[in-house]
Amino acid sequence: MDNRQAIGSWLSGPRAAMEEAGADFGYRGEQLGLPEEGPNSIARPGRRLGALAVDWGLCVLIAYGLITRGYSPATSNWALGVFFVLSALTVGTVGSTPGKRLFGIRVVALETGTVSPGRSLLRTVLLCLAIPALVWDRDGRGLHDRLAKTVEVRI
Repeated sequence: MDNRQAIGSWLSGPRAAMEEAGADFGYRGEQLGLPEEGPNSIARPGRRLGALAVDWGLCVLIAYGLITRGYSPATSNWALGVFFVLSALTVGTVGSTPGKRLFGIRVVALETGTVSPGRSLLRTVLLCLAIPALVWDRDGRGLHDRLAKTVEVRI
């Protein structure tokens, strides 16, 4: 193996090196019984981040305009509170936030297909802590989704 191959294998990561060795990881969502593409497939990270950005922007606008009335230092704290309420209520009732709906995503429970309010509350608490949302499994689900036994799928 020359230096270029060694550097290339390091840059592509451990998954690519394992796939070159013959390991078959399948597609995202295969272990959950979800299709590879189309409706009910795992929502990709770009869509999920876009939906989060829209939801956060909406919450900042609500906090800035209605709660803090332009007092900037307190806006971000109130925006997190608004985000918590928005996410817990909308995911627990209709299955998606305004940003998720805009990007064609919904949250479903693995067993029942609908997210109960308790499960939505657990998922939202973990999402607001941020660290669980940054730890992903091979299906692209965050730790907050794994613990709440939910998954974000495309509509």
